[in-house]
Amino acid sequence: MPKAGNHFLERLPLASDRPVLGVSVTLILVAGAFVLRWFADPFLPSGFPYVTFFPAVIVSSFLFGVRLGALSALLCGLLAWYYFIPEYRSFDVAGPGVLALLFYVFVVVTDIALVHWMQRANRNLARERELSRTLAETRELLFSELQHRVSNNLQVAAGLLSVQKRQVDDTTARAALDEAARRLALIGRISRQLYDAGGATRSMREFLEPLCADVVEASGRTGVRCSINVAEDAPLSPDAAIPLALIVAEAMANAIEHGFRDKEGGCIEVHLARHGADMVKVEVRDDGDGLPDGFRIEASDSLGLKIATMLASQLNGKFDLIREHGTTARLLLPA
Repeated sequence: MPKAGNHFLERLPLASDRPVLGVSVTLILVAGAFVLRWFADPFLPSGFPYVTFFPAVIVSSFLFGVRLGALSALLCGLLAWYYFIPEYRSFDVAGPGVLALLFYVFVVVTDIALVHWMQRANRNLARERELSRTLAETRELLFSELQHRVSNNLQVAAGLLSVQKRQVDDTTARAALDEAARRLALIGRISRQLYDAGGATRSMREFLEPLCADVVEASGRTGVRCSINVAEDAPLSPDAAIPLALIVAEAMANAIEHGFRDKEGGCIEVHLARHGADMVKVEVRDDGDGLPDGFRIEASDSLGLKIATMLASQLNGKFDLIREHGTTARLLLPA
């Protein structure tokens, strides 16, 4: 947002649509410069006929543009010539007076030209800024529309899989289609959260909080509570967002489906902390029934766990399940 001073400068020159006001203020400036010069005359040495008129010319040019600046320069030059250059109260001029007039013309022409060039550059800058703002708004709008359409398409794909499973009699195939639909629906729900149109990087906490709320809501289990415990936050790479979302969602879904199978509800805690100097640890802890004896993730035939392990490997990390006070799904990622 432009500062107030910049906003004022962008409006210069003023009163372009009210010429009477501009001329009136210019005449007041000229009159003020003349009165000030008149009263200062006894205290000034010879050779300073324009000392109070230069500011009037500059201010007039600055506020009202080239035309009224030129009018101010003409009036100030005539007043100084008539009253303060020998012969006084006459437009006759001798050698030193000619040099003073030439010097005055050179200075005011230079001042007016510089003010004009600066104002023109400032107007061009304001137009470029407005164009950039418009382009940024258009880009953000298109980006949001794209995200919206991608999310909708994923939701449609998930819905089609759900419809298709009704025509499948095999229980295993129906379960696979149901899982695929659930994952697509999850990606669709979180896709709007993954990226920022302005390119801003989000923290992992900002990402995990709505994700976990979505997973619990999608489960339909009103007795399940989820909390986020962040010991030390970390920025989230956009490339890691979807894999991280799927892994955390899979761990939470396993906790809800298996850990709380015989319970009305339970508590899930998503814990985020640093692990060593160069790793981030994300743990999904539940207070459910825990893992069966002798469980090893490598020997599991769960498609969801295989996907979580594969995605963690793609991120150069590691995913594992640990039995401690329920079940802990641990994901280690490079910081």
